[in-house]
Amino acid sequence: MNITYHREGDYFIPDIIAGEGSSVRIGKYGRARFKFLKEHRRGTWSELIMLGSLNEHLVEIDRVASARVKQIINEMAKVENTDEKLKNDDQLEWIRRMNNYKNCAEEIVYNELIFV
Repeated sequence: MNITYHREGDYFIPDIIAGEGSSVRIGKYGRARFKFLKEHRRGTWSELIMLGSLNEHLVEIDRVASARVKQIINEMAKVENTDEKLKNDDQLEWIRRMNNYKNCAEEIVYNELIFV
């Protein structure tokens, strides 16, 4: 293996190029999954790193979890008739309900997708 270096001031820095990766940002649920894997599922975490598929896994978990949270919120709002009429009539009540739905949906998603 032949490594080249370039000089920056008094230091020689190796010319290492990272593999072709995507510049996709990992969201809230992907970061939570990363933390869970690193702290509680070290074998799975190490395997995903060695295979080079950790970022893909985290992006997929984040995408699925975000979609699932939105779906659950919409279903809960529909069941309890939390609609635009309530939003126009009583904004604070609408906000309270929507925050409650979001918290419930996130709790479900964390238990279904993140912490498994």
